[in-house]
Amino acid sequence: MSIEAPAPKTTRVRRTPEAARENILAAAEALLVSQGPQAIKLADVAKAAGVVHANVIHHFGSIAGVETALMERMIRQLAEKVLTALDRDDAVLGVGAQALFDAFEAKGAARLAAWLELTGEGARMTLVREVVEAIIDTRVARDTGVDREAAVDFVMLNIILAVGVGLFGPTLSALLGRPSERPRELALELIEGRLSASQQGG
Repeated sequence: MSIEAPAPKTTRVRRTPEAARENILAAAEALLVSQGPQAIKLADVAKAAGVVHANVIHHFGSIAGVETALMERMIRQLAEKVLTALDRDDAVLGVGAQALFDAFEAKGAARLAAWLELTGEGARMTLVREVVEAIIDTRVARDTGVDREAAVDFVMLNIILAVGVGLFGPTLSALLGRPSERPRELALELIEGRLSASQQGG
């Protein structure tokens, strides 16, 4: 008669508060990308992060707190990419717009932004204003040759089109028999037209 060895005890990983928050947000982002915003539920996020429900509540207060923190995390990551690109590249339109479209097409940010808006929580995305101002104050207004108000409009147009392409581009291009990259191309043409008109005083 063989005696089974006892199962090894699970070692609980002790993390700093910052590391614990990052672990939970990374798990929530993975759920967002793979299954959509509706998958960001307390039980699912806790399970994906390998923690108990109370741990998520302790760090974020509620699942709504996780959603807000996740959106802010994505916005900050996007801002870092755009600002880094603007600092090292002369093609403001190219690098800024491409970074926006890359983020909203690939990371699920467009779906989360739409989810927050549709559930009446869009006002929680207050960090967007801070990020837009940071972009304007670096190089956009100077390098595009337009005043600050026009520059804000220009960045807002970029964001609106990037979110739209991220949400509807793949579906619409497939339904209409167009190449998958066509929605982005059309959006960039509109952005270029707006920039040209602003530089000419139109």
